[in-house]
Amino acid sequence: MAMPWATVVSSPPAPVPLCRASPSVSCMRNRNPLSKQYASLSWSSSIALVPIASQQLCRGPKQKVGVVQAAWTRRSKSEAAKRPNRKSWKQRTDMYMRPFLLNVFFSKRYIHAKVMHRGTSKVVSVASSNSKDLRNTLPSLVDDDACRTIGQLIAERSKDADVFALAYEPKKNERIEGKLAIVLDTIKDNGIIFV
Repeated sequence: MAMPWATVVSSPPAPVPLCRASPSVSCMRNRNPLSKQYASLSWSSSIALVPIASQQLCRGPKQKVGVVQAAWTRRSKSEAAKRPNRKSWKQRTDMYMRPFLLNVFFSKRYIHAKVMHRGTSKVVSVASSNSKDLRNTLPSLVDDDACRTIGQLIAERSKDADVFALAYEPKKNERIEGKLAIVLDTIKDNGIIFV
């Protein structure tokens, strides 16, 4: 018995491999069995795709999901104890954020102050009550007037070197009072900003 043409469906033609590397590798993509769409002839199209489940990716022994460790996060005390020689983020960046550092030294005989660039260790400005011009003009080399003179000289010489912002780091258990406060206040009054 003959079948009408409407019911006869032709089967799709067999795929023809385009790569000559091996007969088992086919370079044809079969999205729809009725359409013929061939992939490019590059070597990447001949690599078979292997499906990987998402559960296989998260099976690491020490992986924590959802935790992102950034370079700028603060180290915990246990991390600092494990690696004591590693500098913190502030220690690594403070030299660039506050490059000019003020150093003030008081002795029994004189007062010495200098501004130093941290990165290059170059001295930008120096003032000392023991210098020749101040030694003969000041009545006392360690009193409050000497502190004001040193602060004024440091401020003027720093401005001449185009330095308008300084940083001062007090030592451990050092209070900013007395002669040190006079020097710092005089520098501030002469137009230098402390950062």
